[in-house]
Amino acid sequence: MSAAEGPLVVGVDSSTQSTKALVVDASTGRVVASGQAPHTVSSGAGRESDPRQWWDALCEALRQCGEPAREAAAVSIGGQQHGLVTLDAQGDPVRPALLWNDVRSAPQVRRLVAELGGPKAWAERTGSVPGTSFTVTKWAWLAENEPEAVRATAAVRLPHDYLTERLTGQGTTDRGDASGTGWWASGTEGYDEEVLAHVGLDPALLPRVVRPGEVAGTVRDAHDLPFAKGTLVAPGTGDNAAAALGLGLRPGTPVLSLGTSGTVYAVSKHRPADPTGTVAGFADAHGDWLPLACTLNCTQAVDRVAALLGLDREAVEPGTSVTLLPYLDGERTPALPHASGLLHGLRHDTTGGQLLQAAYDGAVHSLLGALDLVLDADADPSAPLLLIGGGARGTAWQQTVRRLSGRAVQVPEAKELVALGAAAQAAGLLTGEDPAAVARRWDTTRGPVLEAVERDEETLARISGVLSDAAPLLEREPGGR
Repeated sequence: MSAAEGPLVVGVDSSTQSTKALVVDASTGRVVASGQAPHTVSSGAGRESDPRQWWDALCEALRQCGEPAREAAAVSIGGQQHGLVTLDAQGDPVRPALLWNDVRSAPQVRRLVAELGGPKAWAERTGSVPGTSFTVTKWAWLAENEPEAVRATAAVRLPHDYLTERLTGQGTTDRGDASGTGWWASGTEGYDEEVLAHVGLDPALLPRVVRPGEVAGTVRDAHDLPFAKGTLVAPGTGDNAAAALGLGLRPGTPVLSLGTSGTVYAVSKHRPADPTGTVAGFADAHGDWLPLACTLNCTQAVDRVAALLGLDREAVEPGTSVTLLPYLDGERTPALPHASGLLHGLRHDTTGGQLLQAAYDGAVHSLLGALDLVLDADADPSAPLLLIGGGARGTAWQQTVRRLSGRAVQVPEAKELVALGAAAQAAGLLTGEDPAAVARRWDTTRGPVLEAVERDEETLARISGVLSDAAPLLEREPGGR
């Protein structure tokens, strides 16, 4: 392996199920070393993880990177959004973190939205109408169900904040991740004191919001990682904002990410405020905005259907008139937190492969339904849809997105875009560049383009019809009639 041309930086992706670390040459974007270690997530009604697992996984991932990690001049953490991390006075977790896909706060969502002016007021205030993913609703759930945990809490953090603080010893976050809490006001770009007072959260418990391009701190003495004391630590950000940096996105370019969750987003110069709640009005990590729509059920749900059928995930068959709404974990887009999966149109001659294709169709339908709302009116409708995430290299996913979107689809060759975006942020500290410009210099979107095909309007209309007709079933709460 040839020597690096420039300084080395480390980018981290602490996701729902694992932590990945990349050591990257800041001059060329070449990945010099990488490592990965898993986390565990609870099953059942809640979705929780012990934050200390994330630190242990980070240590292991960097150990796998070997000597190049020791030479890094800067590091940045990208992490799963929304998770509620509660720490005691010693900095230890009070309880496991409530993750983004924990939907137990649905009653608190309804109450908070109603008590603070309704959906339109929330969208104007914070950029988003909070759903069960948003941290403010998780804090409200905790206060109602585990008041002793709230009393023991001396600091409230997001997942990426927790790891950054363990590196630097300072409580910091960034505007991108803060914008997914529900207590950060997008209009003023600061914490919203009225929201915090309403949910009984002292702003002194929250981290300082570090500006784009600002150094969050330096690596302190007491740590288990290979970094030298004084190594620069970037602000870090949430996973979607990090991936946007990793792609070097310019305003108006659409992205569809296929992971445990599915997301569609684009960078915008305009502050979003969708009163329907379909589009979350997130900030990005370098001063613009990142309107985004997210589904809870994406690759994991489709893989579960494949497993139930005993099929390989690529074993799809065409020609189906069956509809499968794969809402196995409830759903965020559309907002159906109590929903379960629904199958309609099953016939004697329906094959397993057709059922599997229906699961793909149902998952992609939810994402594409929000795409037009995410994009600004001046976005180029002919621009290729960038397909990223764990499912992006699957042929069945590619062809389903292509057929149901009617757009050209580009699949970047670069892997681990969240970690690459974090690495670009770290590199920007050293070079003074916009991290998105760093990623463009690294040519991270290079990859094949699949030409557009005629959009499958018949399938889209069929799924929309079933979704509409089934609304009473999908909206019914557990135990309801």
